[in-house]
Amino acid sequence: MQPRDVRTAEDARRIVEERGLDHVRVAVFDIDGIMRGKYMAREKFLSALEAGFGFCDVVLGWDSNDQLYDNTKFTGWHTAYPDAPVRILPESCREIPFEDGMLLFLGEFAERGEEVCPRGVLRRVLERAGRLGYDVNAAAEFEFFLFEETPHSVREKNFRNLVNVTPGFFGYSMLRSSVHAEFYRELLDTARRMDFPIEGLHTETGPGVLEAAIGVDGALAAADKAALFKTYTKVLAQRRGWMATFMAKWSPEWPGQSGHLHVSLKGRDGRPGFHDPAAAHGIGDLMRWFIGGQQALMPELLSMIACTVNSYTRLIPGFWAPTQASWGVENRTCALRAIPGSAKSQRVEYRVAAADINPYVALAAAIGSGLWGIEHRIEPTPPVEGNAYEKEFPDGLALPRTLGEAADRLRTSGAARDLFGDAFVEHYAATREWEEREHRKAITDWQLQRYFEII
Repeated sequence: MQPRDVRTAEDARRIVEERGLDHVRVAVFDIDGIMRGKYMAREKFLSALEAGFGFCDVVLGWDSNDQLYDNTKFTGWHTAYPDAPVRILPESCREIPFEDGMLLFLGEFAERGEEVCPRGVLRRVLERAGRLGYDVNAAAEFEFFLFEETPHSVREKNFRNLVNVTPGFFGYSMLRSSVHAEFYRELLDTARRMDFPIEGLHTETGPGVLEAAIGVDGALAAADKAALFKTYTKVLAQRRGWMATFMAKWSPEWPGQSGHLHVSLKGRDGRPGFHDPAAAHGIGDLMRWFIGGQQALMPELLSMIACTVNSYTRLIPGFWAPTQASWGVENRTCALRAIPGSAKSQRVEYRVAAADINPYVALAAAIGSGLWGIEHRIEPTPPVEGNAYEKEFPDGLALPRTLGEAADRLRTSGAARDLFGDAFVEHYAATREWEEREHRKAITDWQLQRYFEII
């Protein structure tokens, strides 16, 4: 039996027993999209297939640096960090190519934890789409920088003077990709074998920067694939003595790293929902309202997409990142790019997203806001023609400038509470407020250089 054939708990039991595995790997993704997991003994895993298992809920109560939130209700010292039930997802079964047949299974939090679980919130948004009569397809594409560094060396250097795997500019370089063909091949093969296949992989403009486009799938599976891609790209890089970063912007000298999301709808009859051959650019009512909802709610939901303090260093004019909730047809200066084409290929590209996204949370925002637009028949502004950076927009379309401001907009958003639930909005907003507060404690190099001697 092959991992891709696993669909049920019985299938999962069978493949583990066929392989004679003493342990399997199980994992969940936390609020920041970081993979957390462990090896689990076979007998415990087989039992957990039916009854679930307990996972310390601290993984929903700490930040990316394992520091405990002091402002959340879901968990904390006041609850004593109990185990939270997790259900195993048999259909998520994957073989880890470099672990001698080892299997990986994803899980998601159940019961009360489901209210704040990133995968759970996306699933609820997709259930909403189902009630409206639509299925959602999605795909992610990521830019990431590669360095000839290790986790030890970057700390020894205090993250300065890092060595990229290649120098200078050279987008779409056949030279660079041929010189490092072994890494490209390993990444492509791992992605194929772990079921997050890459449609396109190439160098971008900048030192050691690559872009990968992951194949389209149903939105929940697409989020799984995006999250796994980020994790295992970093794993493969570190296994060869390199490092990959998915920060929104790691250097002021280079553009930020995108994490664009492509979304389309289809009816339960399988027919694409966005394409109308009689409409301008083929953009029918459904697609127009979907864009209208995305545009209207983007300022309120931005913290779900621009989720780190660093995210906001990317959202500046002239660096291929939007600064307003703008949209246009085939316009890469806009936050939303309508991509016309055939009925099958027509879609919306959610370009405000960077590589640092939690794919589950970001897709929940991108899809949920579009569904809200359909439900309320929200008309977008006229599409931008030309450079969106030079256009005037209504005040209501300006994006928050900081993570703290964005978190506050989310907390007070009635639409967000309707789409994602009060528990998720309260918990997620609190985690972003914590992140902003941690940032304000830092004494940066810029502050030292500017004030240490002169002020």
